[in-house]
Amino acid sequence: MALTVWIDQDLCTGDGLCVDHCPEVFLLLEDGIAYVRDGDVVRNDPGMSDGLASVPDGRERDVVHAAEDCPGECIFIESP
Repeated sequence: MALTVWIDQDLCTGDGLCVDHCPEVFLLLEDGIAYVRDGDVVRNDPGMSDGLASVPDGRERDVVHAAEDCPGECIFIESP
């Protein structure tokens, strides 16, 4: 199952639960807000494809759990 994910930084509360679930995809930057990473590239939320990060194989369930547990409801998962 190929998934992509993005975060709406305007909704992020900075709790870091997403990083706890899947640090391979999510990270907190010095501004205290969560971002997604696509390999070594950090993505933000301009919308469209520039903000999407690919979910690595085997991490789909972790990303879904991160979205379900997110208090800011700012994690958006898309599938092709």
